[in-house]
Formats: sequence, structure tokens, C-alpha cells
Amino acid sequence: MDLCDRLGAANKLLEAILSGTAMKRDMEAAATAGLWQLRDLFAGDELKLAVGPHKANKDDEETMMFPSLGQACHRHLDELERYMNYTVGGECPSDEAFAQRLKLKGCEPLPRRRCRPRTPARYVEPTPLPASLWAIPPDTSVVWDAYTCKNYSCLVNRGKAKGSFDCKDCFDLRDAGREKHRWMPRRRSSKKNNKEIDKNSISYSIDEVLAAMPAGTARIGLDIGGGTGTFAARMAERGVTVVTTSMDFDVPFNSFIASRGLVPMHVSVSQRLPFFDGTLDVVHSMHVLSNWIPDAALELALFDVFRVLRPGGVFWLDHFFCLGTQLDATYVPMFNRIGFKKLRWNAGRKLDRGIDMDEWYVSALLEKPRRS
Repeated sequence: MDLCDRLGAANKLLEAILSGTAMKRDMEAAATAGLWQLRDLFAGDELKLAVGPHKANKDDEETMMFPSLGQACHRHLDELERYMNYTVGGECPSDEAFAQRLKLKGCEPLPRRRCRPRTPARYVEPTPLPASLWAIPPDTSVVWDAYTCKNYSCLVNRGKAKGSFDCKDCFDLRDAGREKHRWMPRRRSSKKNNKEIDKNSISYSIDEVLAAMPAGTARIGLDIGGGTGTFAARMAERGVTVVTTSMDFDVPFNSFIASRGLVPMHVSVSQRLPFFDGTLDVVHSMHVLSNWIPDAALELALFDVFRVLRPGGVFWLDHFFCLGTQLDATYVPMFNRIGFKKLRWNAGRKLDRGIDMDEWYVSALLEKPRRS
């Protein structure tokens, strides 16, 4: 190829590059314009401010900051406007239940607000760790206007109330309560083969699970849908830091978890886990990840668990609930697709509604392979 041909080819390449750059700029400008158009749909000034976009305080005038907002928020504009209707700089409305309903509709995360949550009039400093793990704070330390139970005393005693509902007695942290004995070693019997019982049980103890990992390698973890935080409390006693995700279904789970000196995270199971790839040693989930979740959404959630675990990290699936017809047809193939190595897998009948219901529990220890 002579010099003229090479120059011609170089010019064509340069034109293609410049054309592609211009196209990219045009696409970015169109996307930004689309965001401004979406923002114009909102009537309230606070909502417009919250959703942005905002020009960054930089020399480059084109640099923009885009606040996070759940992709489904635009489907619920009236409710979103209501959520953002408050006095700027004043007290936030007691609308925790309403805000959670928005999140469950896919409006997650919610936009930020410029208001202050109400402060208790007689707040008492928290009990220091480790005593706080099992202590109940004074009733004066909270403002729970949005919930049926307005104080800790009500939560602790809700187990005595009529009716059946989720986590009914899990706020009772006293020695006589059931909550304090979760994930602890089972009582031993001198007349039975305890090792065989442990091997086949669907109720694992924390010490069993930690023993399945190299000593000291369980350091940080996550409990998905962790109720009142007791799993994290027991792990904290063993030197493992666990973040607990929870939603507040007419009960202030997140506030209760925090009162124990543990870290709560108010996110739904639909949310991408806010952790970097390959960082956690252990992930635990009891009951929450079960057959009530649509198959496609559950598979996405399981792949997300796989993503955040480090190589050699363990996913403790605790009492996964399903029908017998679903177990082999749907869920065993699904777990096989994720790519976990099975360290332990146990299935057992769920009999609280009778054997004819064909309901099952599955518990498992699933390791992320150290090599692809």
C-alpha cells in the first residue's frame, strides 16, 4: 500500500472515530434530555429537586450528578408526590408504613428528603456492647407512631397476643423465650446417635456451620431478612460481623436490630445487594428466600448471593420452604444452575399444617467454588 492509500485509510478511520464520538455525545444528550422530561412530570418542587439531575460543582459544566431512584417510581407519581410533601427543614411525617409500601412497589431506593425525623423527648443512651445484644431499651427511647406497637414493652409481649403472624415472639430476648435459643447447639441425648441426628437435621447450629469453614475465615457476612437480628448477635459473640437486612411490616425491625448494637439495612429482597463482588465470607437466609418469590426473581437473588460471596464463602440456606412437587422439578435444578458446591443438603417435612399439604423445608450449606 503506497503513502496515498495509507493516508486515505487513516482519514476514513479518523472520520469513523469522530462520527462515533459525536453519536455517543448525541446519545448522552438525548438521555439527559429524557431525564429532564421525566422530571418535568413531577409537580412538587421537592420531588424535582430530589430526582435531579444536578450539575456538579466542577470546571466541566457538562458533568452531571444523577441521584438514585427506583425504576418503578414513575409508575406511582401521585404516591411519590405525597411522600415528598413535607415542610422543608421541619419534622418528617410519620409515614414509615407508606414509604415501605412504595418500596415494595419497586420504588426503591426512595428519593432523599430535606426533613428531620421526630426525636424522642426522653431518649436514654444505649447499653454498651456486648450487653446490648440481649438488652431491651426503655420505652422512652423511641417514636413509633407509624406502627401498631408504640414501644419496646409492646414488642416483647406481642407473643402473648391472639392470632398467628410472622415473628410473633422473636422480640422476646429473655432466657425463657424461644428467640435466645435459635442456632444454638441442640440438647444431647446419651441414648441416641447424636452425630447421625445432627447430620440429618435441617436445623443447623452456628457452631456447626463455622466448623465447616477453615478456622477464623468467617469474618464478615450478611443475613437476608434477619428478623430481629438474633443471628447477627450470635455471630457477633463469635467475632463475626453480620449486616442484617429487614423490612418493617407493621413492626420496627430495623430500629430493634440497631438497638442491639447491630447493623440493620432496610432493603427488600428485590434490591441488588449493596456489596461489592466477592467480598463476604458468609450469607445466611432463613424463610425469606422461599417459594413465595417468583422463580425468575428468586434465581436473580441467588445469583446475587453468589456474586457477593468470596471464593470459598458459604451460603447458609436455612429452612427454605416449598412444596414437594416443586423441590426436584424447580428448585434443585435452579440451585444447580447457580454454581454452588454442596457441603450439606437436608430436606424435611413441614408438618405444622398437616402431612397432606406436602410442604417441605430445605436447609443447605453451599460453597462458592475457589476456582471457576
